Amino acid sequence: MTDQIRVLVVDDDPLVRSALTLMLGGQADIAVVGEAADGRAGIALARELRPDVVLMDIRMPVLDGLAATRILHADPQPPRVIVLTTFDADDYVVGALAAGADGFLLKDTAPPDIVAALRKVADGDPMLSPSVTRTLIERVRSDTGDSRAADARRRLDRLTERELEVAEAVGRGLSNAEIAAELHLSVPTVKGHVSRLFEKLGTTNRVQIALTIRDAAEERGRG
Repeated sequence: MTDQIRVLVVDDDPLVRSALTLMLGGQADIAVVGEAADGRAGIALARELRPDVVLMDIRMPVLDGLAATRILHADPQPPRVIVLTTFDADDYVVGALAAGADGFLLKDTAPPDIVAALRKVADGDPMLSPSVTRTLIERVRSDTGDSRAADARRRLDRLTERELEVAEAVGRGLSNAEIAAELHLSVPTVKGHVSRLFEKLGTTNRVQIALTIRDAAEERGRG
């Protein structure tokens, strides 16, 4: 089988590792290439095995998933990382945004949705569990004052009209393919716009773009 998505599972719970490996092993286009029980071992295996995607638990001994994700993200050719969290109020998840995670999923997500998310992330489209996204937004917004909202508005003012359309679509949770269809653009063109959004807005992932859009909307609402 060619073009399989190579996956590394990093979780300190052997039952979770076994369940994920069993579930993913039944997919013809996915191959679980390794398992690790803590973040440090996960980093070593990721560098050795070069997986396409790492399923990374947050709370682990030796080195937690947040620190491991940050270290892997700094590598020259990092794997994509999907952070797994037990519940959507996990304090570490907000920090994982800055660490460079490509996806956020709850551990009780239905197996077909985990498989779909893994394929999506492997294809370059970050995947965020809707409930996790809502929680992240609310947690950040709860600490947001007028200055943050005004700053978001100023950063959005740097965008072209098309870039703003793409940013707003990202803020609604659309994938690159969905944005391309809605705005009548090619997927590579959308990816180029998203890359420029990261640079212009000073963000590192799509959730941060969504937060910027929502902060700016709050600032308009006060105006």
